[in-house]
Amino acid sequence: MTGKRSPLLRDYLRVAEASTALVLAAAIIALLPFRISAKTAAWRGFDRRRSDAKSDARQAVTAVQRAARRLPLRLVCIQQSLAVLWMLRRRGHAAQLHYGVRSGDGEISAHAWVSMDGQILIGEAEAGTHACVATFPAEAA
Repeated sequence: MTGKRSPLLRDYLRVAEASTALVLAAAIIALLPFRISAKTAAWRGFDRRRSDAKSDARQAVTAVQRAARRLPLRLVCIQQSLAVLWMLRRRGHAAQLHYGVRSGDGEISAHAWVSMDGQILIGEAEAGTHACVATFPAEAA
């Protein structure tokens, strides 16, 4: 063996990581107050290998979306955004989670999305219709 993993194995491992992150995010959102849940966005990575940020972002989003479709949980934007954020920050990338709200017709809607280097990675479809009220971590690390 050369020590390199096959692309298929890497994909399976990434989806397994995404599944774990999604289940953890769902538990944290369900069990903890938002002020504590938001602090998890500041978790820093331990993988200091320099890797391609765009490739990591694309792979993290794809893995989270695949895992979210397969898990028997209701995983909406906040859980998916936290999972993508954690996967990227674990790899040392300066991703941020944005939390926005929209009101109209007597109803309030909330939405979460993740950005890195000024690009929205996940949650883009509704990000433009929500006013960002908080960003976690406040400073991209």
